[in-house]
Amino acid sequence: MTFGSLLFACICWFCALIFGTIALWAFKRNTPMHFWSGSTVHAEEITDIPAYNRANGMMWAAYAACMILSGIVALFSITAGTVLLLTVCLPGTVVLIIVYKRIYRKYMRESYTREKHRTP
Repeated sequence: MTFGSLLFACICWFCALIFGTIALWAFKRNTPMHFWSGSTVHAEEITDIPAYNRANGMMWAAYAACMILSGIVALFSITAGTVLLLTVCLPGTVVLIIVYKRIYRKYMRESYTREKHRTP
């Protein structure tokens, strides 16, 4: 284990801590969790807020687990850890967007329209 691999692992774990915190925040929220920075999801939009937040929390926890795994692999081989990070976590950001859109569509109230609740 070199200093470089330890540093890489620590950076991965720090990122995992951030995403894990987002996951915990989603699990604990009483109001719907939002995905985009600056956006809001109104309670009227979601049919089952606890299930919606659990799904969001699981999504972020899975992403954090990928970061943790990359850090563990990097301790043994920094090259393998980097390859894992690049093949799982970077494309994973696109997967996060796709998964979130599916979660939102699954729990969205069909009668809700954003135009009615848009704030001026």
